[in-house]
Amino acid sequence: MSNCLTLKKSNCKNCYKCIRNCPVKAIRFSGNQAHIIGNECILCGQCFVVCPQNAKEIVDETEKVKVFLQSGDPVIVSLAPSFIANYEGVGIDGMRDALKKLGFFDVEETAVGATIVKTEYERMLHEDNRDVIISSCCHSINLLIQKYFPAQLDYLADVVSPMQAHCRDIKRRYPNAKTVFIGPCVAKKDEAEYYEGVVDGVLTFEELTKWMQAEHITPESRIAKISESRARFFPTTGGILKTMAQNEPGYTYLAIDGVENCIAALRDIADNKIHKCFIEMSACVGSCIGGPVMEKYRRSPVKDYVSVANFAGEKDFNVAQPDALSLKKHFSLIEHKLPHPSDEEIEAVLRQMGKFRPEHELNCGSCGYNTCREKAVAIIQGKAEISMCLPYLKDKAESFSDTIVKNTPNGLIVLNEKLEVQQINEAARKIMNIRYASDVLGENVIRILDPSSFVQVLQTGRDLRDQRVYFAEYQRYVEQTIVYDKDSRHLIGIMRDITDEEAEREKKENISRQTIEVADKVVDKQMRIVQEIASLLGETAAETKIALSKLKESISNE
Repeated sequence: MSNCLTLKKSNCKNCYKCIRNCPVKAIRFSGNQAHIIGNECILCGQCFVVCPQNAKEIVDETEKVKVFLQSGDPVIVSLAPSFIANYEGVGIDGMRDALKKLGFFDVEETAVGATIVKTEYERMLHEDNRDVIISSCCHSINLLIQKYFPAQLDYLADVVSPMQAHCRDIKRRYPNAKTVFIGPCVAKKDEAEYYEGVVDGVLTFEELTKWMQAEHITPESRIAKISESRARFFPTTGGILKTMAQNEPGYTYLAIDGVENCIAALRDIADNKIHKCFIEMSACVGSCIGGPVMEKYRRSPVKDYVSVANFAGEKDFNVAQPDALSLKKHFSLIEHKLPHPSDEEIEAVLRQMGKFRPEHELNCGSCGYNTCREKAVAIIQGKAEISMCLPYLKDKAESFSDTIVKNTPNGLIVLNEKLEVQQINEAARKIMNIRYASDVLGENVIRILDPSSFVQVLQTGRDLRDQRVYFAEYQRYVEQTIVYDKDSRHLIGIMRDITDEEAEREKKENISRQTIEVADKVVDKQMRIVQEIASLLGETAAETKIALSKLKESISNE
C-alpha cells in the first residue's frame, strides 16, 4: 500500500486522539511519535481529520499532475460528484472552465462511471444468484474487508469503482489521454497507484483549491441541471441505492455508513445472520460528502446533501455499458496481522501497567484503545507503550510526588490565589501544631499563618528565598521560601524548622557573652593589681633614693 498519509513528526504531541478515532487501530506509538502502520491502515482519513496539531498530512500530487500537463498529451479530469458540495454554487461547466485555465484538456463527471457501476450491480443481482453483495465503490471498505474480514471477500462486489470505470471510458475515447481524479478521498490515491494504468493521478479538493488560488483562478457559478444525471446522488449515504432499480424479488437493499457500523454489519455476515441482501457500504459518515478532506475544514451534512440532491437528475447518464467481464476487479487477501499474544503475556503486561485485578482495568479509552487488555496486546505487538496509560501515569506521578512530600523534612504548604490551603504535609503540620490536614484544607491561610509574605509574592510576582521568620504563636523559628507557580497559579511555601538551630545559636551567643564579661573582670582586676604594685614600687624607690642621698651627703662631708 502506498504512503498516502504521512506524519509531521515535529508536530505530534502524544494526545492519542488519532488512535482513539482510528477504527482499526492502525497507528503505532514509539519514541513519543505516532506512526501509521501501512499494512493495517484502511486510509479512511480519520486521523487526518481529528489531529489537532495537523501532524497528519496527505501526500500532494499537484507537481506530478503538472508534469502531465507539460507532456503534450491531453489530461482529462474525472471530477467526483461531491464537488457540488465542496464548491458551493459552482456547476460542472464552471469547474470545467476553471480547470481548463490550469491547462487540463477537459473535465467530466465521475458520476458517468457511477452509472456504469450501478448498472453492473443490477445485472449481478438479477443474473448471478448471489446471496449477499457488498458495494465496492469505497476503497477504504474494500481494504477493511481485504485486511480484517477476508472470509467475507466473496461477498464484495468484484466490480471496478466509479473512478476506474470512468477513467477507462475516457481512455477508450481518448487512447493517449492521461486521467486525473479529483475528489474528497485519501484512499483513492492508493487505489489509483495499486491498480496501475487506469487513473494516472489523484488530487484532493484541497490540493485543487490551493492550485487555483496560486493561479488566481476562481470558478464561476454556472449550474445547469440536466435530467440525465441521477448518478450524481452517489456521494451521499444511500446514493447508490437511489440510482438502482431495487426490484429484485427477495432482496433487501440497505445503506451503511461509518467504519464502525460497517464492521458491525460484516460481523453479522460472518455470523451468518444476513442473507439475500445488497449492502451499500461507505467508510465516511454521510458517504463521500463526509470525506476526510471536506470534513477537515467544513462539515455541513444537511446542506451538502441538499446541494447534491438539487444537482442530481431523475434519469441515468447516457453512457455505453461495457460488458461485465471488462468491469471485473479482483480483490485478494492482504496479510497484516501480528500473532496474538497468550493470556500469560497479556497478564504480565497488565501487571506492569498497575492492573493487578479486574477492577483495576478502567477501560477509560484515554490511551486510544477500548480496553486495557487491547492496550496490553498492542504493547506486546510493539504498537503502544506502557506510558500511554493516563491512569497509570497519574498514579505513578502521584505516588512519586506523595513519597517526596511525605518524607521531606521540610514543611510544605500550597495555597491557591485566594490564599486557601490546598495541600499541607506532615512536617508543616508539626511546625504549626496542626493535628489533621483536613482541619485546614480549604481554609484561608490567615487562620494559621501571617499571610503578608504570601501576599507580597502574589502581588509582586517575585519569589522570597530563605527568609528567617519567627512564628510567635507556635514559638518556632523557620527559614521559609515562597514561590509562585504561574502554570498552576499556586503559591508554594517551603519551611525549614530552625528552632533548634536558633536555640543553639542563642546558647553559643550567651556563652560568648559570659566569657567576655569574665575576661573583662579579670583584666580589670589585673590592671588594679598592676597599678597597686606600681604605686608601692614607686614609694619604695623614693624612700631608697632619699636614704642613699643622705648617705652620699654624709660620706661627702667626711
